Amino acid sequence: MADWNDTSRNAQRLGSVPRAGGDVAGRVSYDEGLRSHMLSIYNYMTSGVLLTGIVALLFVNSPLFAAAFNVVQTPGGSFAQPTGLGWLITLSPLAVMLFWWFGASRASTGALQIAFWVFTVTFGLSLSTIFVTYTGASVATAFFATAAAFAGLSLWGYTTKKDISGWGSFLIMGVFGLIAASLINMFFPSGPMGLVISVMGVLIFAGLTAYDTQRLKNEYQFVRGTEMAGRAVIFGALSLYLDFINMFLYLLRLLGNRE
Repeated sequence: MADWNDTSRNAQRLGSVPRAGGDVAGRVSYDEGLRSHMLSIYNYMTSGVLLTGIVALLFVNSPLFAAAFNVVQTPGGSFAQPTGLGWLITLSPLAVMLFWWFGASRASTGALQIAFWVFTVTFGLSLSTIFVTYTGASVATAFFATAAAFAGLSLWGYTTKKDISGWGSFLIMGVFGLIAASLINMFFPSGPMGLVISVMGVLIFAGLTAYDTQRLKNEYQFVRGTEMAGRAVIFGALSLYLDFINMFLYLLRLLGNRE
């Protein structure tokens, strides 16, 4: 994935979008191609989110869920305790991500498409536990709130004239900080720390939504008309998918009511 990061950084440094030939026909052609490119990314991303949700709902209501997770009732609410199968399901998205990190640069467009759908399905299986941890109303509220926020942030990232490429390094550092803080809070639980992590998680992935949208828009000038365009769509869809899912999960932890 490093090649795509380099490409996007180059796009961000250039800032302005080249217009083919500088004439009206060239500008119209470029804008139509950009809209088609971004629409393809959003179609993949939206389909991935919906597939994840459908898989999670189907799995949590299936007999296999009881074999994978034991639902434990505590004074603070219920949670799903994984069995051996449950741990396999929980860690399966990480196995697919290893492919993206180490093998995606050499994979064909078809292989990337398959990996994207496999990732959304495995993530749906692992995400099914939220339905025994939080009320259905909380999950629905967090989802629609995330959808509204994502739409607004992505629209702003697409239309703003402000160069927000400088946000990237700070946001990525914030993600690593979230991971570290979450691990610490896992071993040394703290209610206030959990609240801070949730708030920061929502803010960081909200920023990444706008940043990634602008990055993908700028990237188009380098991939249009090349065989890389199809690959760029899948990479872009995965980026926005992860932004959406993570913002949803942090918002659910912040506002969700436990079963």
